Amino acid sequence: MYEFDWSSIPGALPFLWQGMTVTLELTATAVVVGIVWGTLLAMMRLSAMPLLAWFAAGYVNLFRSIPLLMVLLWFFLIVPRLLESLLGFPPGSDMRLTSAMVGFALFESAYYAEIIRAGIQSVPQGQVAAAYALGMSYGQAMRLVVLPQAFRNMVPLLLTQAIILFQDTSLVYVSALADFFGAAYKVGDRDGRLVELLLFAGAVYFVMCYAASLLVKRLSRKGTAA
Repeated sequence: MYEFDWSSIPGALPFLWQGMTVTLELTATAVVVGIVWGTLLAMMRLSAMPLLAWFAAGYVNLFRSIPLLMVLLWFFLIVPRLLESLLGFPPGSDMRLTSAMVGFALFESAYYAEIIRAGIQSVPQGQVAAAYALGMSYGQAMRLVVLPQAFRNMVPLLLTQAIILFQDTSLVYVSALADFFGAAYKVGDRDGRLVELLLFAGAVYFVMCYAASLLVKRLSRKGTAA
């Protein structure tokens, strides 16, 4: 029978925390960039200009049709070459974190774009008409009337997508980047206690994601009550 030994975990906590900071940094960057770029994509998809609408639709459909793991591999191979050639980075520079950030941000933007587009469409057209009647331009109506209401309605969905993203960051193992999952795997493999470290990592992911999901439910109830 397998005998569990958790003695490797206390000494590995500093290394695991470093991995968690990488995970949180990836998540925060992808959420911020994803929401900003996703908002622009959503507005392009709703634009009356066919070229913008086609570009945004093509972008969203492309990234929503490709596995995230493949996207991360693409950017792990492409981004370092681009930075070396365009910005003069020395060959062999460690671009794993930058590549992962770019890959996650661009991938998540496609999903945020659809969430935000639905949020914009949920705002009654009468609100937009009233904004135009007050003399607002399209940009002013979006910035001052539509988007504030849309984002208030979308908060639970945006947070849910952020939770999914936090879980998906473990896929950066393909580039040997030491995120939280990667750090736990390395320690477990080094000490011969892979089962214990992976169980510990799973427990940490569960606690953090479950706490975040409770926050989402609470915000959803507040939004419904309002």
